Amino acid sequence: MAAGPARSRRVFLNHLDSYCGRSIGEYLSRCVVGASLESTEEEEEEDENNSAAEVSSRPKEGVYQVVGTLSKPESTKPCFAEETYAVSSRKELLSHLLECEIVVYNITEDANQIEEATWAASALHMEIEHFATPKLFILISTIMSWAKSKPPDPEDTEIPFTDEDYRRRKSHPNFMDHINAEKLILKLGKTNKHKFSTYVVASGHQYGAGEGVLHYFFKIGWLSETPAIPVFGDGNNFIPTIHVLDLAAVLQNIADHRPRFHYILAVDVSMHTLQELIKCISKNVGPGKIEKIPKENAFLSKELTPLKVCIHGPPGVGKSTIAEELCKHYKLHHIKINDVISETIANLEKIVVPKELDSDSVGEEGEDDEEEEDKNVEAAHELLARIKESMEQNADRLDDQHIVKFVKDKLKSMPCRNQGYVLDGFPETYDQAKDLFNWESEDEEEEIKGKIPKCDKLITPEFVISLTASDEFLINRIINLPERIVAGTHYTQDRFLQSLNLFREFNTDDKTVLNYFDELEIHPQFIDVAKFEDPENRFIVKEIIKEIGEPRNYGLTDEEKENLERKAAEERLVKEAQEKAERERKETEERAERMANWEEWNKHLEEVKRQEQELLEAQSIPLRNYLMKNVMPTLMQGINECCTIRPDDPVDFLAEYLFKNSPDIE
Repeated sequence: MAAGPARSRRVFLNHLDSYCGRSIGEYLSRCVVGASLESTEEEEEEDENNSAAEVSSRPKEGVYQVVGTLSKPESTKPCFAEETYAVSSRKELLSHLLECEIVVYNITEDANQIEEATWAASALHMEIEHFATPKLFILISTIMSWAKSKPPDPEDTEIPFTDEDYRRRKSHPNFMDHINAEKLILKLGKTNKHKFSTYVVASGHQYGAGEGVLHYFFKIGWLSETPAIPVFGDGNNFIPTIHVLDLAAVLQNIADHRPRFHYILAVDVSMHTLQELIKCISKNVGPGKIEKIPKENAFLSKELTPLKVCIHGPPGVGKSTIAEELCKHYKLHHIKINDVISETIANLEKIVVPKELDSDSVGEEGEDDEEEEDKNVEAAHELLARIKESMEQNADRLDDQHIVKFVKDKLKSMPCRNQGYVLDGFPETYDQAKDLFNWESEDEEEEIKGKIPKCDKLITPEFVISLTASDEFLINRIINLPERIVAGTHYTQDRFLQSLNLFREFNTDDKTVLNYFDELEIHPQFIDVAKFEDPENRFIVKEIIKEIGEPRNYGLTDEEKENLERKAAEERLVKEAQEKAERERKETEERAERMANWEEWNKHLEEVKRQEQELLEAQSIPLRNYLMKNVMPTLMQGINECCTIRPDDPVDFLAEYLFKNSPDIE
């Protein structure tokens, strides 16, 4: 007797629109429930190349019904999914999970899903007594939870790990949450295995079906923009990988067969190094060559290098304003001497003050740490004491030795080393520049013999911008500054002239800051500020940007691009609204003006007509008087006579009458 068709099973899978979620969901939607992997190998080969339309048109009897969530709510529902959920609460999500017989959570692509996965497993575990059918929970974790594990045989490091070794595994520090989630999921599955069983699949790095972690190398090879594909490090490290469809097949087998081991390593049997993988990609897709580069550059590009700029110039020339604009444009760190000094002193005080407050509450534990802290505190105390002594002796000014040390420490800080800096008005003298940028262990004799002094390239600026202007120009600029800007600064008359004279003194000898940079073959770019009639220094900043070139930092993220586009759209809408309002205002004003002009014109027209009428009447009075006196009496008599006689030709009769009876006119 033939068995009936297999019953469909509902499978929940998070983030159906992600690389892994899409591949696994599409695979399971084509799999018949209960079919073994061996019996469907030929079908899988045929199905790999089928289109989405063919997948959606397949009969749904006996296959897995895939439902789940989306990583981006605005994403369209995948064609293989029965339903997608846009859940607004945990209670709603739990109700959807309870409708499914199999729940699969993938935490390899989005670490934020770890918390939701552990909650989902815990919430289902609490509902065991209410299960109508047994449920299966599968956590797709990462092989990185094994990254720090010791090899099974220290003498033979090539012996691979096995599933039984999972209790001894140690994760990479960045994947502690993953291993904790794995332990919790396995623990929850031990309570009632018949009703709620759990599995953890430690996946290798996924590839295939659009590529995941290897996408970068395929892209570089496909674009063919470089002569070789980069290999980070020596390339001899083995990469545990798995084809994403093989991973989906592992999940299918777990769902069908419920294996005895609940922790499963899902990696390819073959073992390949990074160099072998990249060489294969380069040979089949790219230029055919590989290039080994330091592993520190794995997240960098050739353009992603620190940009170091030094701004030099007299007081009042606009160094700080220009430096600030350059920092905004290039995303650099603005190094101002006063800020560096204040920051350093504040950090030293933070080290000292807490220790003084906690000096009475020292216990027996952590004595080694206390000794180390004591040394740091003593060093901070001594340095603070030297700083105060130096400032007392120099009228609240710090000596060059301490300033150079503070600035050097700042330039060697990680932010300045990564992104770069704009050094504002320092160093001021040749000796300061030498102490700041030269190697500390520099041998004076070697320096004298060598043409170019050895400098610390880590902190030495790449570009030196020297802003120039005459004393007259600078004095006039300071005089015209508002009082609110001048107050409390060195721009007061006495202090400014003193600073200006000091600057000229430092820059008239042969040993100047600019001479030092010339010796290093870093030739300054001179810009005459007086030539640019631009109080806001916009043209000067453009000139400097033209000299330095394009930014070397990371490009805008998608979020930053969206924000910029949104701001641009908002500004465009505001501008359009303003322009529309301005047009309407002008039209209203023009219409009102036209109406006023029309009314005024009509008034003028009426007045002209009235004046013309009066003029005509005034001009017609003599003529009327003449006619009334000389013409009208005889004419009236002739008309009356014509009316009495009624001749055949009245006009001829009237003419004859007027001719005979016309009065004599003198």
